[in-house]
Amino acid sequence: MTYAPEPRHTHGTAPNTAVLLCNLGTPDAPTAPALRRYLREFLSDPRVVEIPRAVWLPLLHGVILRTRPARSARKYASIWTPEGSPLKVWTEKQALLLGGYLGQRGHRVTVRCAMRYGSPSIASVLDQLKAEGTTRVLVLPLYPQYSGPTTGSAIDAVGQWARHARAVPEFRFVNRYHDDPGYIGALAKRVTDHWQIHGRSARLVVSFHGVPRRTLLRGDPYHCECRTTARLLGERLGLADKELLVTFQSRFGKAEWLQPYTGQSLVALARQGVERVDVVCPGFTSDCLETLEEIGHEARAAYLAAGGKTFHYIPCLNDQHEWIVALAELAARHMQGWDTSGAFDARTLELQRARATRAGAAC
Repeated sequence: MTYAPEPRHTHGTAPNTAVLLCNLGTPDAPTAPALRRYLREFLSDPRVVEIPRAVWLPLLHGVILRTRPARSARKYASIWTPEGSPLKVWTEKQALLLGGYLGQRGHRVTVRCAMRYGSPSIASVLDQLKAEGTTRVLVLPLYPQYSGPTTGSAIDAVGQWARHARAVPEFRFVNRYHDDPGYIGALAKRVTDHWQIHGRSARLVVSFHGVPRRTLLRGDPYHCECRTTARLLGERLGLADKELLVTFQSRFGKAEWLQPYTGQSLVALARQGVERVDVVCPGFTSDCLETLEEIGHEARAAYLAAGGKTFHYIPCLNDQHEWIVALAELAARHMQGWDTSGAFDARTLELQRARATRAGAAC
């Protein structure tokens, strides 16, 4: 195996800590070529599509990558901002704010963000951190509920990078925080802030990204963790069971996915005479295609066409103060035992460097 070149080591250097926020990813532009590159990487991940490679790859390259990129590009174009992809914009803001919030708490750490698919890749950001002398990394995926295709895949990417590193930094991983009080509190604040402005609907639809049902049957905890998040949110909001409906969106392919499906559920509510619904998507911490276009455009249109009167999409946590506070507390909790104060004694470090030099070290 060939290892990547190591940056020059300097003896007597204080350990550096970084927090790496990982999100799913986004194309570089709302164009068919950019979508083709992005979808090729995303849909080639065996964590995402658990179909035998011999069956899946010919279908992917022969059909899907020939037809889907243009359609997806039009959808991305409808939500693209002057700053770029909403998911990337919000993730970058979260990283910037988190660095500031941790700094206010006395943690001298570097905070960066990376995408599992697209750019900046997890590998490229880890390369940068290592070149800067980072020796400890807390990997914090922006997926509150654990699932193999999301958190599991992000951990895979870190492991793939580490396989080619001669000196591997110390890693810690945050696997889940679906029931974290700070996260639940931030969600509840987002909903109540919306209600204070727009009033309260008779039904709150809590929509999570779907996954094939077989993942549940094979032991993936995602479905249970989504249900737990929704239950805790409902309790914090004081909702009765009939006032909250959990659904799953973004179904792809013909296989059965987690149910009930969001689109079908909204149409059913409209036909039952429910004139207003509020929809919140707790599994997404940044607004993106799945929230802004799929829920904000497609689901809204389906609900209104079926007879519904008023549809409200409640935005993701994005850069909400309470969310960044919860994220900072989560990161600080998982960095316990690491000295992140930056208060390293200069004299001690100099003695370490001098001893290494006397022993024959070059630096």
